[in-house]
Amino acid sequence: MTATMIKEFRLPDLGEGLTESEILSWKVAVGDTVALNQVIAEVETAKAVVELPSPFAGVVAALHEQPGTVVEVGKPIVSFEVEDARSSESAGSSNGAAPNGGAASQTDEAPATPAKREPNLVGYGAVVEHSGRPVRRARGTVRTDAVALAAVPPAAAPPAVEHETAADSGTGERPRSTPPVRKLARDLGIDLANVSGTGPGGLITREDVQSFSGARHDDTATDAAPSASEGERETRTPIKGVRKFTAAAMVQSAFTAPHVTEFLTVDVTATMDLLARLKGSKAFEGVKLTPLTIAAKAVLIALRNNPTLNSRWDEERQEIVQFNYVNLGIAAATPRGLTVPNIKDAHGLSLHGLATEISELTATARAGKTTPAGLSGGTISITNIGVFGIDAGTPILNPGEAAIVALGAVRKAPWVVDDELAVRQVMSLSLSFDHRLVDGEQGSRFLSDLGAILTDPAMVMTMV
Repeated sequence: MTATMIKEFRLPDLGEGLTESEILSWKVAVGDTVALNQVIAEVETAKAVVELPSPFAGVVAALHEQPGTVVEVGKPIVSFEVEDARSSESAGSSNGAAPNGGAASQTDEAPATPAKREPNLVGYGAVVEHSGRPVRRARGTVRTDAVALAAVPPAAAPPAVEHETAADSGTGERPRSTPPVRKLARDLGIDLANVSGTGPGGLITREDVQSFSGARHDDTATDAAPSASEGERETRTPIKGVRKFTAAAMVQSAFTAPHVTEFLTVDVTATMDLLARLKGSKAFEGVKLTPLTIAAKAVLIALRNNPTLNSRWDEERQEIVQFNYVNLGIAAATPRGLTVPNIKDAHGLSLHGLATEISELTATARAGKTTPAGLSGGTISITNIGVFGIDAGTPILNPGEAAIVALGAVRKAPWVVDDELAVRQVMSLSLSFDHRLVDGEQGSRFLSDLGAILTDPAMVMTMV
């Protein structure tokens, strides 16, 4: 019979030093047979929703965390029962011959006296002799433990418990919870040792802390007048995932980079006429074209004469890094919050290629499928607030970038043309930039060039 062993899969760092992820859903169940690289779970990091592939081929023995749980990087999330590679080494000895030609003995690796077993997340840990030296267990004993675990429903699977070490012996284990829950407890002045966890494996959840806080308040209140329950008067949503990352990034950007915002309202009638002609062209058949498409191309062209807006501030080295390429970020509103995926090497794309990339990028972002790599490495960004009917704003820089352009709504408005009043289509442009990298003249020239292109697309001929 083929021997098996248990392998744990610990939550990996999914990009740029992220410390935790939330389990959104499991794609497998205990007892399922999985192949190498088969998707087993969907998790949400601080940046994106990511599918986790299986690092092993085998049978799912236990799921250590339930959907909705925030797990720290390095914690076990699933265990697999896999074939023990060592079993092939001992295949020859099953006929009575040891690899060295001597007689096979089943007692070679078993301790002579009962041994202490250290706690482990799955099955048994290493067998330890009284001398303290670890000894490998006899082969073939893991199967029983794995089968027993496979019979346990997911909700009862062994949790990712931090066991006390010998040095901690006698002091007890630290209550299991996530960093946000521990912070909430500190803010409320609650000792987690007094809170009972209702999460998987005794995990203390945010609801447990809030419930304990409410019960403590009720115990100390006397003759208090009845009031409406909290659920009827307000709704609380945990700050996590993409929204948590976005909030932290925007605070860092707002208080690190000295923002300057300039505004320019331009007549984009000629651009809208061009857009209408392109939509009717066979060359763009089946391609989604919008004012954002034309504006994105105009930003790329304007950068050629104003490269300082395509740079970043390196605080550690005290250097200004100017990029010779453009990774164009496009802000996208998603159900999980604002994300800014970017189009790699956008400067080398034609208008057709840019339109295709923007369509794919926004669709992927709204589906929550943007990878961490797709959200990293942007050099300048565009946010299209016009789709919400907004004319202008003061956008906050995406961290690490020198500038961001906000596109306002295209509206019909009275406009002076050749000293006569006419109804034209106009748009307001907002440009925020990092004043450490870009001075007023450079920012103004870029915005002026951008406006000139959108006012008269033929002006491109003077800039390329």
